[in-house]
Amino acid sequence: MLREHNPDSHSPDPTPDQGAETAKADVNGQVASPEDARADSTAMDGLPEEAVGFWPVLKNRGFLTLWSGQVFSQLADKVYLVLMIAIIAGQYEAPGQTISGWVSAVMIAFTIPAVLFGSIAGVFVDRWAKKPVLVLTNILRGGLVVVLPLVIWVTQDWGAIAGLPVSFLLLLGITFLVSTLTQFFAPAEQAVIPLLVERRHLLSANSLYTTTMMASVIIGFAVGEPLLHIADQLLSPIDNGSGIGKDVLVGLSYALAGVILLAIHPRRDKASDDKEPAHFWLDIRDGLRYLGKQAQVRSAIIQLVLLFSVFAALAVLAVRLAEIIPTLKSSQFGFLLAAGGVGMAIGAALVGQFGQRFPRRYLSLGGSLGTAATLLGLAWVSQQLWLDLGLILLLGLFAALVGIPMQTTIQEKTPAEMRGKVFGLQNNLVNIALSLPLALASIAESFFGLSRVFLGLGLIVAAGGLLTWYIADTGQSSQQSSNSSV
Repeated sequence: MLREHNPDSHSPDPTPDQGAETAKADVNGQVASPEDARADSTAMDGLPEEAVGFWPVLKNRGFLTLWSGQVFSQLADKVYLVLMIAIIAGQYEAPGQTISGWVSAVMIAFTIPAVLFGSIAGVFVDRWAKKPVLVLTNILRGGLVVVLPLVIWVTQDWGAIAGLPVSFLLLLGITFLVSTLTQFFAPAEQAVIPLLVERRHLLSANSLYTTTMMASVIIGFAVGEPLLHIADQLLSPIDNGSGIGKDVLVGLSYALAGVILLAIHPRRDKASDDKEPAHFWLDIRDGLRYLGKQAQVRSAIIQLVLLFSVFAALAVLAVRLAEIIPTLKSSQFGFLLAAGGVGMAIGAALVGQFGQRFPRRYLSLGGSLGTAATLLGLAWVSQQLWLDLGLILLLGLFAALVGIPMQTTIQEKTPAEMRGKVFGLQNNLVNIALSLPLALASIAESFFGLSRVFLGLGLIVAAGGLLTWYIADTGQSSQQSSNSSV
């Protein structure tokens, strides 16, 4: 059984006189105050001044370390798909042949682990120490990416199986393994945040975490190709122009994330002390049963799934949008996506600084309706550059109003022993939400047109936001009535 480092594990219990002082220690001292368990029941009223804004989180070295590792890891995840497209174009594209079939195979290999293992990985994460999972999944992913050029070179003359080159089949296998490791990393990352951050500061912490997660979808696809080109240029004097710089960049990004995460020291997770073996289907059923009872958590996950679906679709639709804007080329779609990233940053700053003053269900409702309105706006002004940039910026801002409060709600309302199960299910759904729209958005656009796709997305987001708000509000009212009767 893996164990997390606990610097206080051999220290004596505090005396009663020390208790008050110890209880006030910040999270870097590995102790949570008793008040933190009550501070956020509504997460809005009566918060002390030091609980508001980013400063308490920015002073938390443990969380900043986790966040730094997250930046490198999630950016590598998205650039990895750009790397696969570059390898396919260089190794397998035939003259006059489209590479869409090859790319689709890679996307399927990347998606299958999310469907098969997303929930099962959460069961294991519940019982494992989180730090070793975070470190090892990144180191192993980095190693797999770095050896990929060698694998392709060694197997390039091995012929074909079922019409596919053996080297390409091995590429699919490595993609499958990288994605499988990601299924363990994601729930461990989410579950460790409450072990590093006091409960009253979770909203600000999630402002950084959730924005980074959403922004990586946009920024990774937008800057992936330029970054890979720069890496090739830097290593060309050493590798004789073989192009391995792209693999080295992605592999080192994963590995650097793992090295950075060695420096975190989360509080001991009592759930990881459970020596009972994992019962996969029973544990998954427990997670589903918990979501069935917790309307707020269930609604939050649904809203996050809708949100990530929209941004995955936007990553594809932005190419077509850039193509029809007179002043842009299709290759310049990154400018449009960058506007969404700027909006997310602004939204994260606003939520982290002022979000504690508002009920989270109203923040998410306003964000959902704002997101829907901007999508409807894009349906009508899709050929005007500055209006499109402004609307996509607002889209990112409103998305932050949804994603950050909802992720915080999931963490606060989920007990420690259920976090791996719930985050595993969430990771499963979010990965599907990120993958399917990449394939479906372009098909829908070709059949229905860009404006109608934006219109449909806007209506879906509006309906989903209103429905989940109603469910969560009804569930919270029922729970309060139950508590009052008790």
